Amino acid sequence: MNVVKASVCPLDCPDTCSLSVTVDGDRILAVRGSEANPYTRGVLCNKVTRYYPEFVHGEGRLRTPLKRIGAKGEGRFARISWEEALDVIHARFIEVIETHGAQAILPLNYAGPHGMLAYGSMDLRFFHKLGASLLERRPLCGGIRTEAYVGTFGATPGMPPEQLAEAKLIIIWGNNVTCSNLHFMPLINEAKKKGATLVVVDPRRVKVAQQADLHLPLRPGTDVILAWAVTAELERRGGLDEAFIAEHVHGFDAYMEQARALPLDEAARICGVPTADITRLAELYHALSPAAISVGNGLERNQNGGSGIRAIFALPALAGKFGVRGGGLVNGAGYAFAKTPARLQRPDLVPEGTRTLNIVDVGRHLLDETLAPPIKALFFYNHNPLIVHPDQNRMKQGLAREDLFTVGCDVVMTDSIAYADIVLPACSHFEHDEIFPAYGQQWLQRAEPVIPPVGESLPNTEIFRRLAACFGFDDAAFTADDAQLMDDAFDGSDERMQGHRPSRIPTDRALAMTYQGHEAVLFGNVFPATPSGKVELASGYLAEKYDALLPRYRPYEAPYALTLISPASDKRITSTFGGLKFSDETPPLDMHPDDAAARGLRDGMRVRVWNERGEVHLPLRITDAVRPGVVCSLKGAWLRTSDNGQTVSALAPGHHADISEGACYNDTRVEVALFPANGN
Repeated sequence: MNVVKASVCPLDCPDTCSLSVTVDGDRILAVRGSEANPYTRGVLCNKVTRYYPEFVHGEGRLRTPLKRIGAKGEGRFARISWEEALDVIHARFIEVIETHGAQAILPLNYAGPHGMLAYGSMDLRFFHKLGASLLERRPLCGGIRTEAYVGTFGATPGMPPEQLAEAKLIIIWGNNVTCSNLHFMPLINEAKKKGATLVVVDPRRVKVAQQADLHLPLRPGTDVILAWAVTAELERRGGLDEAFIAEHVHGFDAYMEQARALPLDEAARICGVPTADITRLAELYHALSPAAISVGNGLERNQNGGSGIRAIFALPALAGKFGVRGGGLVNGAGYAFAKTPARLQRPDLVPEGTRTLNIVDVGRHLLDETLAPPIKALFFYNHNPLIVHPDQNRMKQGLAREDLFTVGCDVVMTDSIAYADIVLPACSHFEHDEIFPAYGQQWLQRAEPVIPPVGESLPNTEIFRRLAACFGFDDAAFTADDAQLMDDAFDGSDERMQGHRPSRIPTDRALAMTYQGHEAVLFGNVFPATPSGKVELASGYLAEKYDALLPRYRPYEAPYALTLISPASDKRITSTFGGLKFSDETPPLDMHPDDAAARGLRDGMRVRVWNERGEVHLPLRITDAVRPGVVCSLKGAWLRTSDNGQTVSALAPGHHADISEGACYNDTRVEVALFPANGN
């Protein structure tokens, strides 16, 4: 008999939709959107509704622990018991600790699921107590924007997205909302029906840009120049709010010296957009209020990423756009929640002096013979590093090391799992208790299992409880059940929890994060949490951590003419769902007609895309939706789509951005030519 149960989407997406799941016994039949979350309002993306049942029950699902019996990467395994799997991990970890020390063990995890328990709870307690190397995860994606926000405003929430409907001007800057922020679109459309103006800043003419009143297809990595140019133009037009700046802005004079430095024509040349479009954007931002800006993650992925985001974040402070509903920034949603991560993750268990490794650098570290201690054991979970990390071929070489003991834990067999010595089957989020904040909206949700665990799979929390027991970690921190972990994750006494114990939040509705019963309005009922209590355009926090007191611009030089960007796909969430049958198709390379003509290329040809790190063979799609000098192929495709075992991640560089030491995918420079095997 079919039953409909409430759940929540855990995938790496800002929306965190509420779900209605139709189940028959232990099988999921259908996944639909529900009305439990007023923001997502029953609307769900096609990839979740279409592919989740196959993801949970398909042939790629991991159902039992496994041990490797073939070469690393070959994907040949034999079934073993949980007892044997945990015994092997215990024995090999002890061997590494006795020979090299606990820091030779590295956990490698990221954002496969976004629930608080699966993302980082009992697992981090275990690795902290073990003394393993710490992993700084945020630089891979989102860390640059997060640090830019904290450095400018502190840990305080920005505008809830629902207020977009009240804006007179909406600027979507580096945010492909139809793929990555689906529920923005009804709000944008509602605002436009009331006469709002829409501006999109993006190197591609994405779907939302087709509806824009103004589209600025700037060169990747030049966002800081564009934001400075708009700032300088606002000043020339008398568009700066001097009273607000005097009371609420720190570092104005030093910041404006930078913004005024380039003539408008030179700024337009660097950005690759017409001067008239920059002046038009400044005119609109001066004239229209409330004015809302949504800054996406796409523009952070270059060496100027932090500076670009900080310069955009400065605009509403300089123009006095805060303090009203629908005005300011649709960013910082994660700070709306009464989270208590230290209580959940227990960093106090970390031995003094434990090193921290940047997730972006793991591929390099795996091959670094001078690293002391070397990485001798790797445990990856919630993550598909071979597909997601930059410099894919170096990561592949590292994972192939025979002396590297590797544990892989996931819901399905991924390209990375094929390199593991021991494989642990994890539950999908439909099979365990979980609690969900969000990074793009301000509603807290809880979910219970809708089906029992598939096969012998276990929740991450239980896997690490069992591992902790193997190592003799038996105090209360390691025996806490999932309900206790939820209660550890949030401050139940905070007014935003409205008297709810976190583990008892109803599953059929979402809990609004409000302040005295009202949505957050920055400079209305919430204020900057910076040391100065002001908007810090000159940030002591960022100066101390990254030597980045002020934003700056550094041109990126490379011996290749084209910039490759790899935005989100409408078929995958990062690499999730990449192993399903529908994903066998090789993603195309989009190229502007002028660039294609200069290389003698025609639509439909198979082309070779290469640089010094690798090469990828892709079908060519000629389109003016990408600007000249930029080519585009969507991220997250698995190796099964490749004829030479490389995807676009193989071409991405491993250097760091200006803050957060973040990944620089959009600094990828390539050349493109006809693939020799093509007979056209």
